[in-house]
Amino acid sequence: MKLLQIKMYKRINYIATILVLVCGLNAQAQVTTSSPYSRYGLGNIKGSLLPQFRAMGGISTAVSKVTGFNNINMQNPASYAGISLTTIDIGMSASVTNLTRNNLSESSFNSTFSHLAFAAPVTRRSALSFGILPYSDLGYNYRNTVKVDTTTLNQLYEGEGGLSKAYLGYGYRFGDHLRIGGNLEYIFGNLQNTRATEFNSAGSYNAKLQTKNSVAGLSYSYGIQYDFTLGKKTIVTLGYSGSTSGKVNSTLTSYATLYTRDQDGNESTAADTLNTVNNGKSNLTLPLTHNFGIAIQQNDKWLIGADFRMGKWSKTSINDVNQGLQDSWGASLGGQWTPDAFSYNSYLKRIDYRIGFNYNKTYIKIGNQDIKQMGASLGFGFPLPTANGGTAFYKINFTTELGQRGTLNNNLVKEQYINFHLGFTLNDTWFRKYRVD
Repeated sequence: MKLLQIKMYKRINYIATILVLVCGLNAQAQVTTSSPYSRYGLGNIKGSLLPQFRAMGGISTAVSKVTGFNNINMQNPASYAGISLTTIDIGMSASVTNLTRNNLSESSFNSTFSHLAFAAPVTRRSALSFGILPYSDLGYNYRNTVKVDTTTLNQLYEGEGGLSKAYLGYGYRFGDHLRIGGNLEYIFGNLQNTRATEFNSAGSYNAKLQTKNSVAGLSYSYGIQYDFTLGKKTIVTLGYSGSTSGKVNSTLTSYATLYTRDQDGNESTAADTLNTVNNGKSNLTLPLTHNFGIAIQQNDKWLIGADFRMGKWSKTSINDVNQGLQDSWGASLGGQWTPDAFSYNSYLKRIDYRIGFNYNKTYIKIGNQDIKQMGASLGFGFPLPTANGGTAFYKINFTTELGQRGTLNNNLVKEQYINFHLGFTLNDTWFRKYRVD
């Protein structure tokens, strides 16, 4: 019994160390993106995907367990029912972005904490999961120059912030083939936007509107998976997941001010405040979403799958104002191959090799131009030596995504990016009841 207590004490310390590490990374990382398209709606929607799923193009709706290793798939909470070991996943992400418009270009680098997720079996047929991850990112800073009669005006746009999601989920298996699950999600964060109109002449009065939405409220998501065998070794899984369309509480703060700039371009303090709203009660309407997926796999060997998704963003509103967004849809195709998960002679054969592709018609439409996004991904799952007498398993998941969003048509911006995702996954026999001391 004393040995068991020592092991549990070490594991509690391990969890505490992870939490401290996450807090430190989150405090030091750059949390904003650099995308002019994040100005629209809620910003760049991140998706509830860990690196191992992003590497397969984002397929997840019909994915439960691959090669016997437990992964946390919060995109479809029905998958929790397949978790047989205590699982922890923690990670970071980074991106290099290049923006192009006409003959101008600009590059930026951003990095941030990406996720912390925990899952553990409750019974032989069920498991729970909880964690925290980004929901959206907001970060842009650009200007337009326009002429009104003979006067030249500069229109400035700036934004920062984003939303995060903390979740608590549960999945249950009925019989041998049917799994269902749900997530209770807490959406929180700040969305800050600034719009200004400036004259080119020093000393002129310029106008600025600053708004900040502090968001905090509950949302729900749900999912179902059903699998059946095809032949002796092949398993086919069908999946569906979605999220409800509901209102999340928001507190609105806004200021409309007049200001000037001196000869050196320095902004003065506000000369006059035209309108002020402090802690105004408001709300944010989240979209109804649907995800459909199919996956075909041979246990401990390979998996291929496809996802199709839809979002009812045309009904989304912030502060009871429709954002002029359109309904979105997208598709993903990807897979994973492990040459020999149990090879003793070759480490390369034990590595998971992943590849994927995705295409999205986003919720943004500028003029008559749909803003589309497409990309390809490549990833690896590197197994680490086992511990605790072969009852603890570790894996490092690394993913690279290359893609682009937007277009150069109609004087718009083309955004090209390379995203890097790094995750560490632990499978262990924590909380298992022992019959013998």
